[in-house]
Amino acid sequence: MKSPEHAVLGALASGLLVVALPASVPLEAALLFGYGLALSVFVDLDHFLVARYHAGDWTHLRRCLADPVFAFTDQEQVFEGVDTRTLEVQRLLSHLLVGGGLVCGLALVRPVYAAFTAGVLYVHVVADVLRDGEIV
Repeated sequence: MKSPEHAVLGALASGLLVVALPASVPLEAALLFGYGLALSVFVDLDHFLVARYHAGDWTHLRRCLADPVFAFTDQEQVFEGVDTRTLEVQRLLSHLLVGGGLVCGLALVRPVYAAFTAGVLYVHVVADVLRDGEIV
C-alpha cells in the first residue's frame, strides 16, 4: 500500500482510537493523533532493511534520500530489483517484529499508548495484507 493510502487509514484509525481510549488532556489526544499518523506511514521504513538484506547494499535507501519526491510518487519502483513476493512476506514480518517490540516497550511505560500503537499498526498490517492479496 502506498504512503498516502496509509496516511488516510492511519488518520482514521488514530482519530477513532483517540476518541475510544482515555486521554487525559486535549493536547495529549492531539499528540497521539500525530504520532499515530506518523507511525502509520513511517513504519514502512523497515522495508529498507529488508531490501538491504536482499540487495546487499543501501542502494534503495540512498536513491530515496537523494530524491524524496521519487520515494513518495513512484513507490512501485523504489525496491526495483528485489523479488516483490519475498519482500511482501518479509516486510510484514518486520512490521510485526518492530510493532511487537514497540508495543511491549510502551506497555511497560503507559499501557494506553501501547494499545493505541497496537491499534494503528493492526490497521496498517491488515491494509498491507488486503493489498498484497489483491482484495482491495
